[in-house]
Amino acid sequence: MTERDDFKTENITLSMANRELEARIAELEKETGTIKQDLTRAAGERDKIREDYNLILGKYNDLQNAQEELIRGNVSETRKLLTELQAAQESLRQKEEILRQLELNLDTKKTALDELTFELEKRNARMAELEKILDSQKRIAQELKNKVSEALLGFENNGLTVTMKNGKVYVSLDEKLLFRSASWEIDANGRNALRKLAGVLEKNPGIQILIEGHTDNVPYNPGSGQLKDNWDLSVKRATTVVRVLLEGSKIDPKRLTAGGRSEYIPVDPSNTQEARTKNRRTEIVLTPDLTELYQLIDKY
Repeated sequence: MTERDDFKTENITLSMANRELEARIAELEKETGTIKQDLTRAAGERDKIREDYNLILGKYNDLQNAQEELIRGNVSETRKLLTELQAAQESLRQKEEILRQLELNLDTKKTALDELTFELEKRNARMAELEKILDSQKRIAQELKNKVSEALLGFENNGLTVTMKNGKVYVSLDEKLLFRSASWEIDANGRNALRKLAGVLEKNPGIQILIEGHTDNVPYNPGSGQLKDNWDLSVKRATTVVRVLLEGSKIDPKRLTAGGRSEYIPVDPSNTQEARTKNRRTEIVLTPDLTELYQLIDKY
């Protein structure tokens, strides 16, 4: 039960990490767009300053030529030309300073854009790697579901269902397929189904196996027996299934976990005979190996 809850928590954490990455990528793309606009605007301002600079430089050269021609002429005219020349020189100096600042700012924005682009590429690569691993896990789970369904073809919809949810495969076995009421002894038909399932699990050593026993909400009456209540019954049924799966198979016992959920995880909460029948079940939860995914998360 703890391991399953850990898996569910890790699944939520991955989903949140995925959403945070997508939000950060959107933010980076927005910042990239803004910087590109700033670069375009700055480049336009730089070109305009250069144009003004060239005009002033031309005027400055014209004034210099006029000064040389009139150097021996009217003194007041010469002084006027000198004043205009000095003003042109000052304006030219200011334009050069503005141009220098604009080019410096442009370089800074280009550097920032390069850094953002690099960060965006890194995050896109991480997202692609995560999606690749998640797709691989989904594919493994789907292939496992197909193999289990094929192996248990004669039992599906006859007290047994095979479903896939959150990257895991759930094999649910009704009480009538495995046990008599209030018993934990598995009959021949149930053993046959479990042995077929064990054959599939034996060939897929990377799959972790959780067996959960579930009861209805009718209190268990143990009499003088060794079990006290529905908790004991649900756990006893789970451990019985574990032993049947291990009988004559090469499944590593380390892969199996047995747990009892008593009456507290019903599939149908209504208090009817039909609902109680549905709730008396054993669920075998098959989880693909997520080591590669966890290593990638730790890496970042």
